[in-house]
Amino acid sequence: MFDLKALDGQSASVDQAALDALDASLRGAVHLPGSPDYDEARTTWNSVVDRRPGFVIRALGASDVQKAVNFVGNAGLVMSVRSGGHQIAGHAVADDAVMLDLSQMRSVHVDPQARTARVAPGAVLGDVDRETQAHGLTVPVGINGTTGIAGLTLGGGFGWTTRKFGMTIDNLISAEVVTANGSIVHTTATSHPDLFWAIRGGGGNFGVVTSFEFQLHPLGPEVLSGLVVHPIEAAPDLLAQYVKFADTAPDELTVWAVMRMAPPLPFLPEEWHGREVLIFAACYAGAMNDGEAAMAELRGLGNPIVDVISPHAFVDWQSAFDPLLASGARNYWKSHDFSTLTPDAISGLLEGIAKLPDPASEVFVAHVGGAMARVPTDATAYPERSAHFIMNVHSRWEDTTKDEACINWARALYDRMTPHATGSAYVNFMPADQSDALVGAYGANGSRLAEIKRKYDPDNLFRINHNILPA
Repeated sequence: MFDLKALDGQSASVDQAALDALDASLRGAVHLPGSPDYDEARTTWNSVVDRRPGFVIRALGASDVQKAVNFVGNAGLVMSVRSGGHQIAGHAVADDAVMLDLSQMRSVHVDPQARTARVAPGAVLGDVDRETQAHGLTVPVGINGTTGIAGLTLGGGFGWTTRKFGMTIDNLISAEVVTANGSIVHTTATSHPDLFWAIRGGGGNFGVVTSFEFQLHPLGPEVLSGLVVHPIEAAPDLLAQYVKFADTAPDELTVWAVMRMAPPLPFLPEEWHGREVLIFAACYAGAMNDGEAAMAELRGLGNPIVDVISPHAFVDWQSAFDPLLASGARNYWKSHDFSTLTPDAISGLLEGIAKLPDPASEVFVAHVGGAMARVPTDATAYPERSAHFIMNVHSRWEDTTKDEACINWARALYDRMTPHATGSAYVNFMPADQSDALVGAYGANGSRLAEIKRKYDPDNLFRINHNILPA
């Protein structure tokens, strides 16, 4: 017998015979504690998360997901859902719950004539980029190739091409969803439109998505992209100029500001390794000549240590930061949205950088807006369209004795920046202890989400997430 968490807050038992019957019905398999597949499934990108589910159901298709949802629902159990396992809060895995693992479902099928892609929920961004770029096409996604497409999309999704092509959710055409009652639902703007609206930013609250269909856009195979690195001492003036530059940048140009200790990159002089720097990371989603002109002002700022902006294969640029974001480190994030960065906000940021708790920790300020900002706030569940910058305080470290110092640093900087922020939040950047920010994350869309939750998941089966309670 296996004792597991139940939806009513008590415990429930599942016997071996029931698990054997479930296992026999699946294309995938049930994995019990102690097996290599169990340990692989429960291990996520963030090593702070170390939880032990009761057992793991590894699905290979929608029918497996349907069987898993029906099994868990009928038994009254608690279930977590894993796709890429990259979410900072670690909601992919919960102690003594059933874990539904989608990580083996990684297919990406591109239709170059229709400029669409059908993507399975276990695919990571690197999978999507490689397959779409084989046809000179792209869908706007994030900036780390190991991020799961499912979690990214369900929370919103933004990256280097968002200003030109919109958010990931703005390019979602349809989705196949297994709902709490075990139905397999095909949802679009005209079929189950309320569910389609909700999954575009509302997270995994409404069902398990087993397939995404995206609109693709021509881009690549090369883009003008790269880094301009400055001493941190020049940051007060440079960041003020960056804010003005970002206000007038064309949609094709995205520039993020990163503040951290310089990693030992081969193009950086060795004397700068380990010293605080300001890095402008830039990408132009358009013609090279136009990109050169659009980046001229940025590249003319200050006296950089290095400027390594040049043509790069877009698929390589998309994975350029993967080595700095590899799986296995300890991570804790805090995030704010900003309409602008005032001088006081810039001072607050730099006060935090002066106290970096670990060489792997950083703060990045993402430059958004453009096409993303021209979508009405009520068009998707994700409501925050007016923000021009999204800050992520990314505390990252490996030594477990640094846990308290690194987490406290991120929280302190978040608190310092709160007076300058909009009050909204990006759910994909929210740690597990920031559930009080959920109201700000959804704003006026929150009540509608609660009504849709009641319709599709009245018993809150899908609760291991940034949870929206049924109305």
